[in-house]
Amino acid sequence: MKHYPVNLNLLNKKVVIIGGGKVAERKLFKLLETEADITVVSPKVTERIVHVVEEGRVKWKQTTFSKEDVKAAFLVIAATNSKQVNDDVYESCRDQQLVSLVDDPSRSNFIVPSTLHRGKLVISVSTSAASPGLSKKITEKLSAQFDDAYEEYVEFLSQCRLKVLDEIDEAEQRRRIFQKLLEPEFLELTREKSYLKRDELFLALLKKERN
Repeated sequence: MKHYPVNLNLLNKKVVIIGGGKVAERKLFKLLETEADITVVSPKVTERIVHVVEEGRVKWKQTTFSKEDVKAAFLVIAATNSKQVNDDVYESCRDQQLVSLVDDPSRSNFIVPSTLHRGKLVISVSTSAASPGLSKKITEKLSAQFDDAYEEYVEFLSQCRLKVLDEIDEAEQRRRIFQKLLEPEFLELTREKSYLKRDELFLALLKKERN
């Protein structure tokens, strides 16, 4: 079986994490920026989880698991240290729900890859649960190649794309501009924080194509 890679929009979607230990904490903190509606179900949770609960960013149901906890969930993560509880979570979910068991990826219908974020740039690495350590190692190597400058660079490309789509009708002209924007000088000017020079170069490119 091969997994189908996909990026999920979890905005306001109901996400339930069963468990309150370090594994659940790691899963939770990767989900926080998605702006999902997150509930943690566990009699006890870590101090970091308590902190985000007190901030109002996460709900905490301070009890043991029951099947009603996942009834309305879009995505469920079973992250307890009890195989029996994780099995109960799995049995309580319906086929159309997204379910991950931290101790049994073979029964999960999704896995979470190792991910590098640079603003709108998202690079994910997965070994299909064969070796999470290798995924992490590869991601760490990629983080050196795709440094922090890529966050600003990708944002620049995003704004350029909108302007090109708004002002250039001909598809071939658009393609040429988009290709030019990927040349190293635009990235290097971003690294140097020479934003004015970079923007002037883009506007000159746009003007050339319009003429």
